[in-house]
Amino acid sequence: MSEADDDARWMARALALADQAAAAGEVPVGAVLVDPGAGEAVAEGANAPVGAHDPTAHAEIVALRAAAKKRANYRLTGLTLYVTLEPCAMCAGAISIARIGRLVYGAEDPKGGAVTHGPRVFDQPTCHWRPEVAGGVRAEESGQRLKAFFRDKR
Repeated sequence: MSEADDDARWMARALALADQAAAAGEVPVGAVLVDPGAGEAVAEGANAPVGAHDPTAHAEIVALRAAAKKRANYRLTGLTLYVTLEPCAMCAGAISIARIGRLVYGAEDPKGGAVTHGPRVFDQPTCHWRPEVAGGVRAEESGQRLKAFFRDKR
C-alpha cells in the first residue's frame, strides 16, 4: 500500500472521530496516531473541550496523551499524527515536544492554524523538533464537516 493510500485510510478514521465529536456537540475534529512501521493505530482522540471542561482537550492533545500513557514515554518519535484540521499553536507545540515524525492534516485553518498559517510554529527558530508535514489530505471532507457544524450552530 502506498503512503497516499495509508494517508487516505487513516484520515478516514480521523473523520469518523470528528463525526463522534460533532455528535457530542464538540467542534468536529478527530486525530489518530499511527505507527507506520507496524501499520496500526497507537491512540486516537476527538475534540472534547466542552464535555471535558478542559480547554486543552483538542483531538490532537487527547491522542498524544493516550499514546504517551500507552508507551510510558512522552516522546513519540516515529509516529504519524493524522488530524482533520490544521493544528493550532498549542497542538503544534505539543507535536514538536512529543517528537512526532510526521503530521498529516486535512483542512487548513487560516484563522486558528499554526502550521501553514499564523505563527507557523515549526518554522520558528525556537522550535526544537519539526515533523514532516503533509496538508490537504481529504481536506474537502474535513472542511464540509466544520462548515456544517458552524452553520447549524447559527
